Amino acid sequence: MTTLGAVFRPQLPPERLRSVARLADDVGLEELWLWEDCFREGGISAAAAALAWTERVRVGVGLLPVPLRNVAVTAMEAATLHRLFPGRAVLGVGHGVQDWMGQVGARVESPLTLLREHLVALRALLRGETVTTDGRYVALDDVALDWPPAGDGDIPVLAGATGPRTLRLTGEVADGTVLTAATTPDGVRRARDLIDEGRAAAGRTDPHQVVVYLLTATGPHAAARLRAELTAEKLHPAPDLGVAGHAGAVAEAVQRIAEAGADAVILQPTGDEPDPEGFLRFTAEEVRPLVP
Repeated sequence: MTTLGAVFRPQLPPERLRSVARLADDVGLEELWLWEDCFREGGISAAAAALAWTERVRVGVGLLPVPLRNVAVTAMEAATLHRLFPGRAVLGVGHGVQDWMGQVGARVESPLTLLREHLVALRALLRGETVTTDGRYVALDDVALDWPPAGDGDIPVLAGATGPRTLRLTGEVADGTVLTAATTPDGVRRARDLIDEGRAAAGRTDPHQVVVYLLTATGPHAAARLRAELTAEKLHPAPDLGVAGHAGAVAEAVQRIAEAGADAVILQPTGDEPDPEGFLRFTAEEVRPLVP
Protein backbone atom coordinates (compact mmCIF):
# COMPACT_ATOMS: atom_id res chain seq x y z
CA MET A 1 0.00 0.00 0.00
CA THR A 2 1.23 3.47 -0.86
CA THR A 3 2.07 5.59 2.17
CA LEU A 4 0.38 9.00 2.04
CA GLY A 5 1.48 12.06 3.98
CA ALA A 6 1.57 15.84 3.92
CA VAL A 7 4.10 18.61 4.48
CA PHE A 8 4.03 21.25 7.19
CA ARG A 9 5.77 23.96 5.20
CA PRO A 10 8.22 26.22 7.05
CA GLN A 11 6.57 29.30 5.59
CA LEU A 12 4.19 28.78 8.53
CA PRO A 13 5.41 30.07 11.90
CA PRO A 14 6.62 27.42 14.36
CA GLU A 15 3.72 28.09 16.73
CA ARG A 16 1.32 26.67 14.11
CA LEU A 17 3.00 23.25 14.26
CA ARG A 18 1.25 22.07 17.42
CA SER A 19 -2.28 22.31 16.03
CA VAL A 20 -1.24 20.81 12.69
CA ALA A 21 0.61 17.88 14.29
CA ARG A 22 -2.21 17.07 16.66
CA LEU A 23 -4.72 17.21 13.85
CA ALA A 24 -2.53 14.88 11.77
CA ASP A 25 -2.67 12.39 14.63
CA ASP A 26 -6.41 12.79 15.13
CA VAL A 27 -7.39 12.30 11.47
CA GLY A 28 -5.13 9.30 10.93
CA LEU A 29 -2.54 10.86 8.62
CA GLU A 30 0.30 8.39 8.14
CA GLU A 31 3.22 10.81 7.88
CA LEU A 32 3.79 14.52 8.54
CA TRP A 33 6.92 15.90 6.93
CA LEU A 34 8.93 18.94 8.00
CA TRP A 35 11.63 20.86 6.16
CA GLU A 36 14.81 22.46 7.43
CA ASP A 37 14.85 25.34 4.97
CA CYS A 38 17.25 28.18 5.69
CA PHE A 39 16.55 30.30 7.56
CA ARG A 40 13.28 29.11 8.98
CA GLU A 41 12.64 26.25 11.41
CA GLY A 42 15.12 23.71 12.72
CA GLY A 43 14.31 20.20 11.53
CA ILE A 44 15.28 18.22 14.63
CA SER A 45 13.74 20.64 17.14
CA ALA A 46 10.48 20.81 15.18
CA ALA A 47 10.37 17.03 14.76
CA ALA A 48 10.95 16.45 18.49
CA ALA A 49 8.10 18.79 19.35
CA ALA A 50 5.73 17.25 16.80
CA LEU A 51 6.53 13.74 18.02
CA ALA A 52 6.00 14.74 21.65
CA TRP A 53 2.60 16.29 20.85
CA THR A 54 1.37 13.17 19.05
CA GLU A 55 0.97 9.45 19.66
CA ARG A 56 0.84 7.75 16.28
CA VAL A 57 1.78 9.80 13.21
CA ARG A 58 5.27 9.32 11.80
CA VAL A 59 7.24 12.55 11.46
CA GLY A 60 9.72 12.95 8.62
CA VAL A 61 12.45 15.55 8.24
CA GLY A 62 13.40 16.15 4.65
CA LEU A 63 16.06 17.27 4.56
CA LEU A 64 18.86 17.99 7.03
CA PRO A 65 21.61 19.79 5.06
CA VAL A 66 24.82 17.90 5.83
CA PRO A 67 27.16 20.92 5.43
CA LEU A 68 25.49 22.51 8.48
CA ARG A 69 26.26 19.80 11.02
CA ASN A 70 28.95 17.42 12.18
CA VAL A 71 27.94 13.83 11.49
CA ALA A 72 28.35 12.91 15.16
CA VAL A 73 25.75 15.54 16.07
CA THR A 74 23.39 14.24 13.39
CA ALA A 75 23.80 10.72 14.79
CA MET A 76 23.25 11.84 18.39
CA GLU A 77 20.07 13.70 17.50
CA ALA A 78 18.74 10.91 15.28
CA ALA A 79 19.43 8.27 17.93
CA THR A 80 17.71 10.36 20.59
CA LEU A 81 14.56 10.72 18.48
CA HIS A 82 14.51 7.01 17.68
CA ARG A 83 14.87 6.05 21.35
CA LEU A 84 12.26 8.54 22.54
CA PHE A 85 9.76 7.77 19.76
CA PRO A 86 10.50 4.27 18.41
CA GLY A 87 9.43 3.73 14.84
CA ARG A 88 8.01 7.21 14.35
CA ALA A 89 10.93 9.36 13.19
CA VAL A 90 11.98 9.40 9.53
CA LEU A 91 15.14 11.35 8.81
CA GLY A 92 16.62 12.40 5.50
CA VAL A 93 19.83 14.26 4.75
CA GLY A 94 20.96 16.11 1.66
CA HIS A 95 23.40 18.49 0.01
CA GLY A 96 21.49 21.59 1.09
CA VAL A 97 20.68 24.47 -1.24
CA GLN A 98 24.11 25.61 -2.35
CA ASP A 99 23.30 29.34 -2.26
CA TRP A 100 22.15 28.98 1.34
CA MET A 101 25.24 26.96 2.23
CA GLY A 102 27.34 29.76 0.78
CA GLN A 103 25.51 32.35 2.89
CA VAL A 104 26.56 30.59 6.10
CA GLY A 105 30.11 29.75 5.00
CA ALA A 106 29.37 26.02 4.74
CA ARG A 107 29.54 25.46 0.98
CA VAL A 108 31.99 22.72 0.04
CA GLU A 109 33.89 22.03 -3.16
CA SER A 110 32.43 18.52 -3.57
CA PRO A 111 28.91 18.15 -2.14
CA LEU A 112 28.76 14.58 -3.47
CA THR A 113 31.86 13.54 -1.53
CA LEU A 114 30.55 15.15 1.63
CA LEU A 115 27.18 13.43 1.31
CA ARG A 116 28.83 10.05 0.76
CA GLU A 117 31.13 10.41 3.76
CA HIS A 118 28.31 11.70 5.96
CA LEU A 119 25.92 8.88 5.01
CA VAL A 120 28.48 6.12 5.50
CA ALA A 121 29.52 7.41 8.92
CA LEU A 122 25.96 8.21 10.03
CA ARG A 123 24.59 4.78 9.20
CA ALA A 124 27.53 3.10 10.96
CA LEU A 125 27.07 5.20 14.10
CA LEU A 126 23.34 4.44 14.20
CA ARG A 127 24.15 0.73 13.95
CA GLY A 128 26.11 1.14 17.18
CA GLU A 129 29.53 0.79 15.57
CA THR A 130 32.70 2.55 16.67
CA VAL A 131 33.83 4.69 13.76
CA THR A 132 37.27 5.97 12.85
CA THR A 133 37.58 7.70 9.51
CA ASP A 134 39.67 10.45 7.98
CA GLY A 135 37.87 11.57 4.85
CA ARG A 136 37.95 14.73 2.86
CA TYR A 137 35.20 16.27 5.00
CA VAL A 138 34.26 13.76 7.71
CA ALA A 139 36.86 12.93 10.36
CA LEU A 140 36.04 10.75 13.38
CA ASP A 141 38.46 9.20 15.86
CA ASP A 142 37.11 6.21 17.78
CA VAL A 143 33.58 7.65 17.96
CA ALA A 144 30.60 5.61 19.14
CA LEU A 145 27.20 6.58 20.50
CA ASP A 146 26.58 5.87 24.17
CA TRP A 147 22.87 5.67 23.36
CA PRO A 148 22.46 4.22 19.88
CA PRO A 149 18.93 3.40 18.73
CA ALA A 150 17.42 0.50 20.62
CA GLY A 151 16.62 -2.79 18.95
CA ASP A 152 18.50 -4.29 16.02
CA GLY A 153 19.99 -0.96 14.92
CA ASP A 154 18.26 -1.12 11.55
CA ILE A 155 17.43 2.60 11.39
CA PRO A 156 16.79 3.80 7.83
CA VAL A 157 18.60 6.93 6.72
CA LEU A 158 17.15 8.60 3.63
CA ALA A 159 18.90 11.06 1.33
CA GLY A 160 17.59 13.69 -1.03
CA ALA A 161 18.68 13.55 -4.65
CA THR A 162 17.98 15.11 -8.03
CA GLY A 163 20.97 14.59 -10.33
CA PRO A 164 22.09 11.21 -11.71
CA ARG A 165 25.27 10.94 -9.64
CA THR A 166 23.46 11.66 -6.39
CA LEU A 167 20.67 9.25 -7.25
CA ARG A 168 23.21 6.48 -7.86
CA LEU A 169 24.88 7.42 -4.57
CA THR A 170 21.64 7.14 -2.60
CA GLY A 171 21.11 3.68 -4.02
CA GLU A 172 24.62 2.73 -3.01
CA VAL A 173 24.88 4.12 0.53
CA ALA A 174 21.44 5.32 1.73
CA ASP A 175 18.36 3.37 2.80
CA GLY A 176 15.92 5.50 0.85
CA THR A 177 15.66 8.48 -1.47
CA VAL A 178 13.59 11.65 -1.23
CA LEU A 179 12.56 13.25 -4.54
CA THR A 180 11.36 16.83 -4.87
CA ALA A 181 7.99 18.01 -6.14
CA ALA A 182 9.70 18.82 -9.45
CA THR A 183 9.66 15.07 -10.20
CA THR A 184 7.06 13.77 -12.68
CA PRO A 185 6.07 10.09 -12.85
CA ASP A 186 8.56 9.63 -15.70
CA GLY A 187 11.16 11.30 -13.49
CA VAL A 188 10.38 8.82 -10.72
CA ARG A 189 10.96 5.93 -13.14
CA ARG A 190 14.30 7.38 -14.24
CA ALA A 191 15.28 7.96 -10.62
CA ARG A 192 14.41 4.37 -9.72
CA ASP A 193 16.63 3.11 -12.54
CA LEU A 194 19.57 5.21 -11.35
CA ILE A 195 19.02 4.21 -7.72
CA ASP A 196 18.97 0.58 -8.77
CA GLU A 197 22.25 1.06 -10.62
CA GLY A 198 23.83 2.26 -7.39
CA ARG A 199 22.31 -0.59 -5.43
CA ALA A 200 23.57 -3.15 -7.93
CA ALA A 201 27.08 -1.68 -7.84
CA ALA A 202 27.10 -1.97 -4.04
CA GLY A 203 25.53 -5.45 -4.08
CA ARG A 204 22.57 -4.27 -2.00
CA THR A 205 19.36 -6.28 -1.89
CA ASP A 206 17.73 -4.69 1.16
CA PRO A 207 14.61 -2.51 0.79
CA HIS A 208 15.04 1.03 -0.51
CA GLN A 209 12.16 3.44 0.07
CA VAL A 210 11.44 6.18 -2.47
CA VAL A 211 9.57 9.20 -1.10
CA VAL A 212 8.17 11.74 -3.56
CA TYR A 213 6.68 15.14 -2.82
CA LEU A 214 3.61 16.04 -4.88
CA LEU A 215 2.76 19.74 -5.17
CA THR A 216 -0.97 19.87 -4.48
CA ALA A 217 -3.62 22.60 -4.45
CA THR A 218 -7.28 22.19 -3.62
CA GLY A 219 -10.17 24.45 -2.80
CA PRO A 220 -10.77 27.96 -4.18
CA HIS A 221 -8.49 29.06 -7.04
CA ALA A 222 -6.52 25.80 -6.79
CA ALA A 223 -5.35 25.77 -10.41
CA ALA A 224 -4.20 29.40 -10.28
CA ARG A 225 -2.33 28.80 -7.01
CA LEU A 226 -0.60 25.76 -8.48
CA ARG A 227 0.47 27.70 -11.58
CA ALA A 228 1.78 30.54 -9.45
CA GLU A 229 3.79 28.14 -7.31
CA LEU A 230 5.34 26.44 -10.33
CA THR A 231 6.23 29.83 -11.79
CA ALA A 232 7.79 30.96 -8.52
CA GLU A 233 9.89 27.79 -8.43
CA LYS A 234 10.89 28.32 -12.09
CA LEU A 235 9.22 25.06 -13.11
CA HIS A 236 7.49 24.78 -16.47
CA PRO A 237 3.85 23.76 -15.94
CA ALA A 238 3.21 20.25 -17.28
CA PRO A 239 0.26 17.85 -17.03
CA ASP A 240 2.04 15.54 -14.57
CA LEU A 241 3.82 18.20 -12.55
CA GLY A 242 1.70 18.92 -9.51
CA VAL A 243 -2.06 18.54 -9.22
CA ALA A 244 -4.95 20.89 -8.57
CA GLY A 245 -8.54 19.96 -7.87
CA HIS A 246 -10.76 17.63 -5.90
CA ALA A 247 -9.81 14.47 -4.02
CA GLY A 248 -10.33 12.21 -7.03
CA ALA A 249 -7.90 14.17 -9.19
CA VAL A 250 -5.30 14.21 -6.42
CA ALA A 251 -5.70 10.47 -5.79
CA GLU A 252 -5.17 9.76 -9.48
CA ALA A 253 -1.96 11.83 -9.44
CA VAL A 254 -0.77 9.97 -6.35
CA GLN A 255 -1.48 6.66 -8.05
CA ARG A 256 0.51 7.64 -11.15
CA ILE A 257 3.52 8.45 -8.98
CA ALA A 258 3.12 5.24 -6.99
CA GLU A 259 2.92 3.15 -10.18
CA ALA A 260 6.12 4.84 -11.35
CA GLY A 261 7.97 3.54 -8.31
CA ALA A 262 7.19 5.71 -5.27
CA ASP A 263 6.64 3.95 -1.95
CA ALA A 264 5.42 7.11 -0.22
CA VAL A 265 3.79 10.19 -1.72
CA ILE A 266 3.79 13.31 0.43
CA LEU A 267 1.34 16.02 -0.58
CA GLN A 268 3.06 19.40 -0.58
CA PRO A 269 0.65 22.33 -0.24
CA THR A 270 1.39 25.57 -2.02
CA GLY A 271 3.25 28.17 -0.03
CA ASP A 272 0.09 30.27 0.14
CA GLU A 273 -2.19 27.43 1.31
CA PRO A 274 -4.95 29.31 3.19
CA ASP A 275 -5.99 26.44 5.47
CA PRO A 276 -3.14 24.09 6.53
CA GLU A 277 -5.35 22.15 8.92
CA GLY A 278 -8.01 21.78 6.23
CA PHE A 279 -5.32 20.50 3.84
CA LEU A 280 -4.46 17.73 6.31
CA ARG A 281 -8.10 16.76 6.68
CA PHE A 282 -8.43 16.71 2.91
CA THR A 283 -5.38 14.43 2.63
CA ALA A 284 -6.40 11.98 5.33
CA GLU A 285 -10.18 11.92 4.99
CA GLU A 286 -10.79 12.52 1.28
CA VAL A 287 -7.69 11.46 -0.66
CA ARG A 288 -6.50 8.53 1.47
CA PRO A 289 -9.65 6.39 0.94
CA LEU A 290 -9.18 6.72 -2.82
CA VAL A 291 -5.54 5.57 -2.87
CA PRO A 292 -4.95 1.80 -2.87
